[in-house]
Amino acid sequence: MDDSRETLGPNAFVTGFPIRHSRSPLIHGYWLKTLGLPGSYRAHEVAPDVFPDFIASLKDGSSGFIGGNVTIPHKELAFRLADKPDDLAHELGASNTLWLEDGLLHATNTDGRGFTANLDERHPGWDRHDTAVVFGAGGASRAIIQAVRDRGFKEIHVVNRTVERARELADRFGPRVRAHPVGALAEVMHGAGLFINTTSLGMDGEAAPLIDFAPLAADAVVTDIVYVPLKTPILRQAEQQGRPIVDGLGMLLHQAVPGFEKWFGKRPVVDAALRALIVADMEVH
Repeated sequence: MDDSRETLGPNAFVTGFPIRHSRSPLIHGYWLKTLGLPGSYRAHEVAPDVFPDFIASLKDGSSGFIGGNVTIPHKELAFRLADKPDDLAHELGASNTLWLEDGLLHATNTDGRGFTANLDERHPGWDRHDTAVVFGAGGASRAIIQAVRDRGFKEIHVVNRTVERARELADRFGPRVRAHPVGALAEVMHGAGLFINTTSLGMDGEAAPLIDFAPLAADAVVTDIVYVPLKTPILRQAEQQGRPIVDGLGMLLHQAVPGFEKWFGKRPVVDAALRALIVADMEVH
């Protein structure tokens, strides 16, 4: 028999291609249950060629959803198809959170807020420095750079194997962001208070480069947006060198908060039980 919460309440989704491994249904399902709210949140796989049709059905109400999350490869198109993307989404050119309001499809991007909220929770005071180093210039780095810049860092050094991609980010996010080749990593790390890995290096047991974290400021924090494994090779190296580390799981959990509040009307809390639930799922899968 269906849970009455699903039949009576608002329905939200996470979509991507593929989407079967998403942990977002676990996160939102936990909040629906613990808050005692009606509604549902489920994975809904949509292929790229029919994504515009899916957005059209969302807008006209025929999908049955009031909003949802969007992940790879749909974030850029979701932004373009939304009626009212906010300023964060406009600057990024990508959206990960959609909701219907006053007959229009609104869009934002919560990745950066998830990133800063994770650091606020796991290592308060991480933002007292002026300089950050972002390792990698792929799509995932955009929201990170935006969030760190908006938090007040005066210099953000983006280091990437292909320096042209780093330059594109510097052009997008302004004069506080500077582009460098990988060979400049040790130099730009000197005195920096935050090191962020936005690459997939070390994900799922893959090899990662050896990094000397000695040039960083004495109390610098090292973090990674990858969360499988929870302690990535880069974080393990930093920890072995005596650096405080913050894993990427909290970013996943905290980025989900704003959307849940939009769809279901209550602001959820990222607590130890939710984190333990996702870690247990990671260990099984």
